[in-house]
Amino acid sequence: MGRRVLLGLVFAVALLLPGKAHAALSLAPCADKNGVQCGTVDVPIDRTGGIPGTIGLHVEVLPASGVPRGTMFLIAGGPGQGSAGSFNLAPGFNRDLMRFLFPGYTLVAFDNRGTGQSGVIRCPGLQDAVNPSVEQDAALAGACAAIIGPQRVFYATRDHAEDMDAVRAALGVAKIGLYGVSYGTKLAVAYALAHPANVERVVLDSVVVPTYPDPFDRNVLSQMPSTLRRFCSGGFCRGATSDFGGEVAKLANRLEAKPIRGKIIAPNGKVQSLKMNGEDVIELIIDADLSPGLAAEAPAAIHAALAGYTRPLLRLRDIDLRGNELKAEDLSFGLYAATNCADGKFPWTPDTPPSARAQILQSTLAGLPSGSFGAFGNWAGRTGNAFFCEEWPSPAGNTPLAPGPLPNVPMIALNGGFDMRTPTSNALAVVSQFPQGRLIEVPGVGHSVTGQDASFCSQRALREWILGTLNAPKLAQCPRVAPVSKVLRAFPQAPKRASVSSTLAVAGRALREAEASWWQLNPPATTFRGLYGGKVAQLKKGDGFMLTRYALAPGIFVSGKVLFADIGPPSTFKGTVKVFGPRAIAGTLKISMNSLSGRLGGRPAKAAY
Repeated sequence: MGRRVLLGLVFAVALLLPGKAHAALSLAPCADKNGVQCGTVDVPIDRTGGIPGTIGLHVEVLPASGVPRGTMFLIAGGPGQGSAGSFNLAPGFNRDLMRFLFPGYTLVAFDNRGTGQSGVIRCPGLQDAVNPSVEQDAALAGACAAIIGPQRVFYATRDHAEDMDAVRAALGVAKIGLYGVSYGTKLAVAYALAHPANVERVVLDSVVVPTYPDPFDRNVLSQMPSTLRRFCSGGFCRGATSDFGGEVAKLANRLEAKPIRGKIIAPNGKVQSLKMNGEDVIELIIDADLSPGLAAEAPAAIHAALAGYTRPLLRLRDIDLRGNELKAEDLSFGLYAATNCADGKFPWTPDTPPSARAQILQSTLAGLPSGSFGAFGNWAGRTGNAFFCEEWPSPAGNTPLAPGPLPNVPMIALNGGFDMRTPTSNALAVVSQFPQGRLIEVPGVGHSVTGQDASFCSQRALREWILGTLNAPKLAQCPRVAPVSKVLRAFPQAPKRASVSSTLAVAGRALREAEASWWQLNPPATTFRGLYGGKVAQLKKGDGFMLTRYALAPGIFVSGKVLFADIGPPSTFKGTVKVFGPRAIAGTLKISMNSLSGRLGGRPAKAAY
């Protein structure tokens, strides 16, 4: 997928069989990670010897608890995430989750070359760009290639797979299990193709087909409207939109022809101008599969924008962009570019000079049959990696993976029904290539299933599969559950006159929207402004947020402390807030589960929200 359509950030942890880590790798306790061992495996930059030098791969190991079953490599996404950093091995939730998923397994995580603590690639222009155009993004990628230099050709998925085998050999382990998430699934399959005899079992979460990404994201875009409709099925988007998928396509096509511009309140309280086109709509919607809060607000924001009320959508875009500001150690956009521009199945040969690619791209898009992008026009192909890699120096694209065959080993895939960037059809295509392949889909859940499935159905199923007790067909589904963050109903307008009922209605929607905003609060962004002023801020201690004169509609303010109560789904909150303002009946409301109760203007007030 396109650079700004990042493959997912995930939960994770790692281990290794006791007594096996000798040979070429010396392990020592990691600083500040109780029970975790760290080491370095040196691998050649160029395995042909043409370019001298080595890269030190940072490896982290957490020994198995209980009776040893084997060794599982944890492989993060991106490309650009270091697995040792993403699969946080320190004591806490991630370690507990991984030990639950893989009982008795030693799990190993290492940072791929060019990521984390393994010679991270730093391309400041590409890393720090905020909302670049497609053309600007391509130019920044080309500049990044110059920063990396001639060794840029050695960051293909094929090279990462060989590094993985070097780590396996250094650990002295004959066979390994593979647990890949997002791009990590492509790397896991690439390793299985290159070293089938060394694979014990395969677990894929949010599956990327080895021959993808598609250069124009056709597999993603053609399925987007139907995926959005399934997310809203069961009445979850009632009051927001009657056709989420259709309205996204309609708005994106409209804004690509005529972009919108408007003003929003930035986190620093200053008013700023923001522009959106069709490509921005697509990127926003794709990001919703990693953000429960974004998914909760998008249906109503899209519906409002179609009706001419664009402020909620522009604010949501601003929040999303701020959430994509990442350090190179967390996700190196330089490595993302180097890997995808090496792997991509582009409509040019690898030695085609950049100056000749624009014409090839345009003629290829023009020659695609009608409907190649589903409900979107052919312009939507600009979101794909073919445009992103247009200025990447030759060679670019078509770096082959090993020919295989894939090993005949136990294999399971997990995929979310609301996964926008790696649809379930991807998983079906890969599962069919494994003789023992099986799939579990989780309806309503987005990208990175084991990190997002609040019902815990997929996590229990994976554990049972590891233990050999899973009782499910080869193609199975978890029950549909509600979204983690309750979907926001239509954005309210300011009432013409204040009343208890209008105040209660607007306050309820403001609280639901604030909950959705809270789900999007991630460092360094710990504060967002309300649509019409005020702010929501992450609590310094505990789970929850503080509202200060928070306004979703003009003239009605909400202030108070709101605490997270339960994940649900849907998640619930508790607390007490004050409601006031020139268009409100002032009073105090208590939040309990999904209801508000209290007194407004001295009169009792109660309603679901």
